[in-house]
Amino acid sequence: PCSRFRNAHARRPVLTMASQPSTADAEAIKTMQLYKKVDRIMDELREAGYADDAPLTVTAVESFDQYHYLGTAAVDHAADALQLGAGARVLDIGAGIGGPARHLADKYGASVTALELQSDLHETGEYLTKRCNLENLVSHRCGDVLQFVPSEQYDALVSWLVFLHISDRRALFAKCAELCKQDGCMYIEDFFMRDALTERERKQLQEDVYCAYLPTREQYEQHLQEAGFTITSFADMSEPWTAFVAERHDSYVGNCDRHRRVVGDAVYKSQEHFFRTVRELFEGGHVGGARILVQRKA
Repeated sequence: PCSRFRNAHARRPVLTMASQPSTADAEAIKTMQLYKKVDRIMDELREAGYADDAPLTVTAVESFDQYHYLGTAAVDHAADALQLGAGARVLDIGAGIGGPARHLADKYGASVTALELQSDLHETGEYLTKRCNLENLVSHRCGDVLQFVPSEQYDALVSWLVFLHISDRRALFAKCAELCKQDGCMYIEDFFMRDALTERERKQLQEDVYCAYLPTREQYEQHLQEAGFTITSFADMSEPWTAFVAERHDSYVGNCDRHRRVVGDAVYKSQEHFFRTVRELFEGGHVGGARILVQRKA
């Protein structure tokens, strides 16, 4: 349904912000350990032999800048599903430090707006994009998606493991429909509830993952349809994601001495706690993951 984006040449939307990002939300989400000391990527780059401010390639950074699951393979899957090509206008909602945005620009020639709520992630992402010499294709913006006001709509919206942080899905998807042009598509990777959660799981989700609301698949689809999206596919990724988060945790613990040396003991402990918590949630079988492709109705 989105094949018309391939080789679509269009100018980038001019962007404005209706208001600044919510300071309260940006601070509260820091209970999620993944989002603390985001400049640890600089420690990793130094360890890899890159001097501060030295030019970088996207490939050099990609081992450290993909906060979602399955790395750039997941971004390639999205690009293929959306049939993205040179000139396609893409909005990455919750862009983190810009990994997927840079990959889409570098490999596919897409013009990407990387929208991120947290100022430290935004600034780190913008800095890395400059070092990769991709400012002509990736534009970083710091703000809340619910308050975001571009001058034009986007061909495609993408988001990896971000919507789980936003409880008001009706408001979120209504805003996404506003941002997406008619017949445009949105690609989402997100959590959903496979079975009833335990009290411990609810606490882990709220405190460690900053997820206060977890819909079932049926509820998730209903929210999207109410906003005017047609669901093209809803692929259950629970099994491969469970394997991924288990291997990630095992690998991190197995290389604890290296990680403590490079990023410090405090960062190691916080990351290990987060990786262990997410592993427990997926292995419990009540939390699942999905790749979702939808199209805005004409």
